[in-house]
Amino acid sequence: MSSNSIKIFSGNSHIELARLVAKRIGNELSRVTVLKYSNQETSVNIGESVRDEDVFVIQSGCGQINDNIMELLIMINACKTASARRVTAVIPCFPYARQDKKDKSRAPISAKLIANILTVAGADHVITIDLHASQIQGFFNVPVDNLYCEPAMLSYIKINIPDWKNSIIVSPDAGGAKRATSIADRLNLDFALIHKERKKANEVSRMVLVGDVIGKIAILVDDMADTCGTLKMAAETLIDNGAIKVYAIVAHGILSGNAIDVINDSYLEKLVVTNTVPHDDKKHICSKLDTIDISSTLAEAIRRNHNGESVSLLFHDADDPE
Repeated sequence: MSSNSIKIFSGNSHIELARLVAKRIGNELSRVTVLKYSNQETSVNIGESVRDEDVFVIQSGCGQINDNIMELLIMINACKTASARRVTAVIPCFPYARQDKKDKSRAPISAKLIANILTVAGADHVITIDLHASQIQGFFNVPVDNLYCEPAMLSYIKINIPDWKNSIIVSPDAGGAKRATSIADRLNLDFALIHKERKKANEVSRMVLVGDVIGKIAILVDDMADTCGTLKMAAETLIDNGAIKVYAIVAHGILSGNAIDVINDSYLEKLVVTNTVPHDDKKHICSKLDTIDISSTLAEAIRRNHNGESVSLLFHDADDPE
């Protein structure tokens, strides 16, 4: 079998991240034209040969999500029908991940639908980061690498938060307890939990703190910051209970609606997000926003997958600045 090379294509959702990933691998982004016709149909033209190549298509689930999903599906299918040896969908922020279970009568499990259509389009493999529910991996009949932001978060805390050893790791809800306790254990810090009661989706009615944060720097850890209402209320709850400062570190900074106004008006010292979702425009109007670059994690995952090496190292190891 002839040796094949890595071809990296990017959709329109997050071209800057795709460029960073390609640069770290030592490649240029492969040529592709993705545009919309006047009737809103998506058109894709792969600009170079992919026959017998190892193709990676990078597209994040953000912005115009449904348009971006169609771009991804058509690009995967175009590469597959152009005789690519393998096509991997690299989806830093997985779309519809919060619709992962039937939590009420007649509710769809949309994350399963996304898994199905990716497979039907021709994806042989999926690489993603910090799934909202890791069980989503089971929706696929192809291999899924669910990478974690945890190593990058640990490094950020040690380097950028003064007096971090006087911190306490806080989960803003019960669902994120496992993530927060894992980080607390790695840093040898205490852990606290906020119990929140919702009256309806995206609206929290009451918060109760479980744990002691008096005189501590509270570090909120979550997988997603959308409208940021939860983080604002959590920061207020922590300050009211005696915390000195409150930081928030989140994997996916979706920051929809008036999220930036909510952050600017909150007690948060910093909201730290990874660049799985583009937000450079928002940093100009929010000095509290900080970014962790995860392109190195994605690049290493792509390199290891291409070479047939284990990616388990990426789940746990972080460069220790100490």
